[in-house]
Amino acid sequence: MDSSQLIALLRAYCPSDPAERSMLAEILHLIQTHPADCAHRSLLHGHLTASAWILNANRTHVLMTHHRKLNRWLQLGGHADGDLDLPRVALREAREESGLNSIRFLADDPFDVDIHNIPARKDVPQHLHYDVRFLFTADDQEPLVISNDSLDLAWLAINQLEPPDASIQRLIRKTQQRFGKLKTKQAKNCSLPRHPHRSEAE
Repeated sequence: MDSSQLIALLRAYCPSDPAERSMLAEILHLIQTHPADCAHRSLLHGHLTASAWILNANRTHVLMTHHRKLNRWLQLGGHADGDLDLPRVALREAREESGLNSIRFLADDPFDVDIHNIPARKDVPQHLHYDVRFLFTADDQEPLVISNDSLDLAWLAINQLEPPDASIQRLIRKTQQRFGKLKTKQAKNCSLPRHPHRSEAE
């Protein structure tokens, strides 16, 4: 997947609310202005990442990692490291961080997009992760293998999660709308703002 194909994939995605719509516009702006290095950590102000929102077969639990560096429970995922095929990145990171062989896509298109701040650490300055999330399923009976990036891994009940931020809250809401009792019919405005509100220099 090259930058034009990634842009096409993201332009076909319909955000769930104005905040996500704005973040999608900023991610597209990053790719368009930095087509050669938007997926590299060397782009110090921010770069592309990919995440995996992994549900069990009953869609009642999600696989979360207790992230070692950030000390928070988060979805699995990581850096693209130059690979613009973000679905492939999300799948690779999910397998590496869980040890699961049963992970499968539930949808080919993105499930969510987000931009979040990563605090400075050692020689890495504070920067942004322009994150594209994909929806997966896996066998929750398969043994988990905790990677060096994690303090723990667990299948957590979606209806009992205490989301640490609006990003996880949005993922939970989307899951409940798609698979649970909160299914709603809502018209979505998929038009993107012309000028992202967050500058590249931030």
